Amino acid sequence: MNSDERAALTTEFWRYLWSAILITLSGCLGNVVDGIIVGNLIGEDGVSAINLSKPVIQLMFTLSILVETGAGMLVGFALGKKDMVRLRYLYTQSMLGCLLIGLAFTAVGLFAPMQTANLLCDNEHLLQPTLAYLRPLLLGAPAYLMMWAISTMVGVDGSPRLVSLAIVIDNAVNLSLDIVFIQCFDWGIAGSSLATIVGHLVCIAIMLRHYWYKDNHLLFSFQHEKPEWANIISQGAPLAVASVCLTLLLYSANSIVLATAGRSGIFIFAVCMNLLQIYNLFLAGSCRTLQSLGAIQVGKADNEAFGLMMRKSFGFITLSMVITCTLVCIFPQYVAGLFGASTNEVLSECNSALRIFALSFMPFCYIYLLMIVYKLYGYHRMALFISVALSLTVIPVMWLVARWAPDYLWYSYLIAYAIEAIAIALIHKLGNIKLTLNKS
Repeated sequence: MNSDERAALTTEFWRYLWSAILITLSGCLGNVVDGIIVGNLIGEDGVSAINLSKPVIQLMFTLSILVETGAGMLVGFALGKKDMVRLRYLYTQSMLGCLLIGLAFTAVGLFAPMQTANLLCDNEHLLQPTLAYLRPLLLGAPAYLMMWAISTMVGVDGSPRLVSLAIVIDNAVNLSLDIVFIQCFDWGIAGSSLATIVGHLVCIAIMLRHYWYKDNHLLFSFQHEKPEWANIISQGAPLAVASVCLTLLLYSANSIVLATAGRSGIFIFAVCMNLLQIYNLFLAGSCRTLQSLGAIQVGKADNEAFGLMMRKSFGFITLSMVITCTLVCIFPQYVAGLFGASTNEVLSECNSALRIFALSFMPFCYIYLLMIVYKLYGYHRMALFISVALSLTVIPVMWLVARWAPDYLWYSYLIAYAIEAIAIALIHKLGNIKLTLNKS
């Protein structure tokens, strides 16, 4: 690869990266803004209710990953090989799959919202706000699923700037309607959930512009020589399993914290999880870029170009984490105050917990991005191991710390990720893993 090719690929990397970051803003910033507005307009219990509802959002995201991320990787491979027949078939299957999943969640919102809320929260003070936030979320699930699916496909198909514009407008609508629905219409915490759904619908409407472009490859077609669902699920499985485990972690961690530290503890934990959203903004952007551009280089079997993509991705995530961690460690009280923390006791505990979590999320980001690398290199079992261990390691560690050393509860994540990093290094060395693309 000569200098001109390297420069062109670097430019393409940054173009996709900033687009992917803006795509991620839809989930990350939407959640953070919800927390800030709810914390200041409704109170600490409102922030806690949003956090208690997050396992449902994560479950929706998990199923979306299984379909749209798996199909998105395959679409990238097909685009690199110029196999338009397969590309269109994969696109069709992924769109239909995401729509059906969204409708299934809508059915739950219609017929079993209270039962779902009871599964998430056993605290009488937090049950009603949790239900109020959860019901609109379930009813509007198709908007979540289709927004994630369309943004992935449109980005892979070469319109990351359109997706970026749609995401910016999505978040502007969400932010504006948060205030209107909560304060002006007096809809309470349900207004926050409704604002997010309306923003996603606007985002989808804007991204539909891609389908009028001349170079659009996203056409519906059921014509293909063989079914592709096994391949879609296989490609999306490591990330989906990681997300399933994260769903279990969110549910388990909420339960452990609520039982160990009570209402104030679950609020503090909610603030820490919102901090994770900031890290996830940069992490998900790096992962989407590596998946999209990396899959194309894998299709071409270009080791040098793929190596450049990896270096850029890890370099960006390192810089982002250092800056974010430094700011949190310097201004933890300001971060806690943004979410409505007011008492000295809660502010003091938030200061300590936020600093610890800021450090804990750094190994998490490296491990997650490394999972993408193993997957693209074809080490599916290694990727699957990382995806499972990434969250499930935390649960027993957190349980043990809560039982035997509850004062150190906030260190659970850092301990768990350190254990997993050591395990990955040992498996990589003992397994004699070679990260090289094979030319076909």
